[in-house]
Amino acid sequence: MLVDALVDAIRLAVTRIPEDTVEALQRAYKTEESEIARFNLQNILKAIEIGRKRSIPVCQDTGTLTFFVRVGVESPFLKELEGAIIEAVRKATLEVPLRPNSVDPLTGRNSGDNTGDGVPVIHWELTEGNEIEVAVFPKGGGSENCSALAMLTPGEGWEGLKHFVVERVRTCGGKPCPPVIIGVGVGGGADYSLKLAKRALLGKVGERNIDKRIARIEEELLEEINSLGIGPMGMGGKTTALDVKIEVVHRHPASFPIGLVVQCWANRRAFLRISPDGRVDVWQ
Repeated sequence: MLVDALVDAIRLAVTRIPEDTVEALQRAYKTEESEIARFNLQNILKAIEIGRKRSIPVCQDTGTLTFFVRVGVESPFLKELEGAIIEAVRKATLEVPLRPNSVDPLTGRNSGDNTGDGVPVIHWELTEGNEIEVAVFPKGGGSENCSALAMLTPGEGWEGLKHFVVERVRTCGGKPCPPVIIGVGVGGGADYSLKLAKRALLGKVGERNIDKRIARIEEELLEEINSLGIGPMGMGGKTTALDVKIEVVHRHPASFPIGLVVQCWANRRAFLRISPDGRVDVWQ
């Protein structure tokens, strides 16, 4: 039961782009003035429609399967959850199907089922209660290659952050298949800032940070990135990014860590909630 529910969530994530992302792409199509930009957005929207109608992956790169798990310590499913996730990934690889994307760094051998040492990637967060929430996040390799870490000095601060993010997007150009969504994590340390950046991408396109100061920076960065002229698929236009999402935690006084994770237009995600009685809800 649990394995099948996880497979359903994986299938939903890779075959159906969330409505908030689709609406942002449609708005971009209406406002773009460049003929090539509109052509590329039109093809993206067609691919999304085909994926939905035929229940097939929207992109051939179905990514590295990543899971953010918030689990109540009293859940009766806690012990079996990790095994269920791994088995669901194997099953989804065959049934959806997913492209096998797990390769041994030393031998280059592909495991063939999207599992291996350290994959699927599972981020655990223990909470009170007896419910489990799982975010399914298939992350493509092209956009992941544009991820970056900057260990700024506190003196560089937020202006340094803006410069780092914009220059990284400029350097990557069309490589991450824009229009992109940019996740930024601030604070915590080198490793945690990158995790924050990836987790930020789980939020809906267009939703601002609840802290108005951070929300303003998100908007400023979005405007600056879209002024670069990279455009859809890197071929020019006003729409290089659909959104910028920032998550912030406290930092050490001597450092200002910035993690940056780029998501391509195929903004894949799905969620499921497991109740203690075994009921499962799946949504985007």
